[in-house]
Amino acid sequence: MARRNLRKGMTMIGPTPGLRVKQLEVRTRKDSGRNRSRLVEVAIKQSNVTSPMRSSCLSTPSKHSRSPSKQHFWSVDDETNVADMAQPPIDPIRLPCAMSQNDYIHKWLRHKEDLLRILLEMEAAPSPRNCTKCGKDGVYRCTDCMHQPLFCTDCCRILHEAHPFHRIQQWTGEFFEDSALHMTGFQLYLGHNGAPCPSASPGPEHGPSEGQRYKMDTRAGGMGMVEEEWEDIDKVPLHLQPPANSKYLTIIDVTGVHFVRVQPCQCLDADSYHRQLFQAKLCASTFEKPSTAFTFAVLDDFLRENLECGTSGMNYYSKLRRVTSNVFPHLVPNRYRELLRLARQWRVLKLLKWNGFQDETERSSPGDLALFCAACPQPIVMDGNFKAEHMHEKRPDDQVWLMDGRGFMVAHPPYQEYLQATPHITEKSACHNHRAISQANVSRGKLSATGIGATACARHGCFYPHSVVDFQKGERQLNMDYSLSNALGYNMTGIKNVLCFYDINCSYMKNLRKRVDNSPFLHIPSSLQIVPRIGIWHVHGHKQECYARYAPLFLRGSGWVDGEIIETLWSILNIVSASTRGMSSPHRQELLDFQMNDSNFMKMIRIGNQP
Repeated sequence: MARRNLRKGMTMIGPTPGLRVKQLEVRTRKDSGRNRSRLVEVAIKQSNVTSPMRSSCLSTPSKHSRSPSKQHFWSVDDETNVADMAQPPIDPIRLPCAMSQNDYIHKWLRHKEDLLRILLEMEAAPSPRNCTKCGKDGVYRCTDCMHQPLFCTDCCRILHEAHPFHRIQQWTGEFFEDSALHMTGFQLYLGHNGAPCPSASPGPEHGPSEGQRYKMDTRAGGMGMVEEEWEDIDKVPLHLQPPANSKYLTIIDVTGVHFVRVQPCQCLDADSYHRQLFQAKLCASTFEKPSTAFTFAVLDDFLRENLECGTSGMNYYSKLRRVTSNVFPHLVPNRYRELLRLARQWRVLKLLKWNGFQDETERSSPGDLALFCAACPQPIVMDGNFKAEHMHEKRPDDQVWLMDGRGFMVAHPPYQEYLQATPHITEKSACHNHRAISQANVSRGKLSATGIGATACARHGCFYPHSVVDFQKGERQLNMDYSLSNALGYNMTGIKNVLCFYDINCSYMKNLRKRVDNSPFLHIPSSLQIVPRIGIWHVHGHKQECYARYAPLFLRGSGWVDGEIIETLWSILNIVSASTRGMSSPHRQELLDFQMNDSNFMKMIRIGNQP
């Protein structure tokens, strides 16, 4: 390493009159995570050197040395012994070191008061208080626009035609209070690139009349305005009061909940109202007379937070209510149920789009909406997870399946038919008393599913499509048989040998062929040879003869694989397991499918960066 760097990247300085040469070893870290070491020579300007003792010490450093040697450069201690040294000793060179978090915080403390002063100054109105666009009296400022510009009413309405979900504030004479764009007369036009429809009939001027009072209507979790006196109307913030005497749409965005006047296109060939909303990136909650819509941005943000942070729908919408009004979140309309329903629909639409499905007339197949491992080889590993529980449903017959069997979870009707037709045979283990065997028939009264069993690629950690099954009791062999059979039927063309890892393979594989041949629901080609192995961590819990027979270290061609990678995948699913516990079966299946699909996607984009 040192020889290559010296030849290609630098020139040896060697003994030079008037210069002192120091050799330093510099260590850097690459993006791949590997350390890189190289030698660097530094020349330091010296006073006139006349002593033979000093010149003899300036020898050329060896190219084969990886660390500084005392004979390679002139040390400070040697200089002090020279009688003719006229200059004071030079301090040794110190390379810059990385700063710690506390170092950065210490620097921040010196600027704390200045930053606080800027924050307080931003709460005051600028002087003069003029519109940044036309110069008139400035009334509104936008907190979402850069530099918080001040606008008059007309400029604020016109400049926000392309930003209908920005948050604005209104100057009261003493301070800025939260306001809304609909108070400036803003309207959202559908069609015609955001311009008013030429076929629309002119409507009345919108805006509250003087002295008009409205009462909050929170029935059924909604929010509207009733025209009657209410003594507490002053306690309701202005931006939480919908437009008066006009139709409006409640739109939920990442910036909160907004009340927006919407004017659809009224041309003769215009699309339906919900299609116009969808073309404007607004997903309506209903198709007939919609009153609520969600932006594409907020649906994407919810799915992303659910994947990365495990945020439930309840917590996410609670956050949106606080974004809208941190002081009065209880006055913000409750659209939690609409969020859950539209999120389900949005997941399916995104999967269909990503996998190239234009319409439902195209023939579907099991696992066609799932991503799988892009690399090879793909040895198999099986395991069960008892964190993904599912409670009994109140109305199991009233279900709507949106992608049953097209992801990673197996199709529901065939699997239930298989369970009813297949008896569980208890087999005694010749090995130790493993819990996966001894507790296979343990049932839990309030759970319809005690966990899930899955099959994954043992080398790269990708779930197999259409191979994840529910457990009704413990980790029974009949459940794992169905998972293995579906995994071996996916993308196995031309494969004759399969390396299969399972924690209890010493017992599981004994009668596998017999169970498969006796079941009309299972199919594993007889020409396919399954090589059973046990993960390198679990195999130490078996008898000594199991270690010699099933440890992957003793199998030629298995490579350096531990067979335990599926244990790391459960932590990803456990993020949403608490949310799926009380969901309906279709909703739970869709959420787990989406989570596993994202896990495989992240494996694919990072597989090239593995060391």
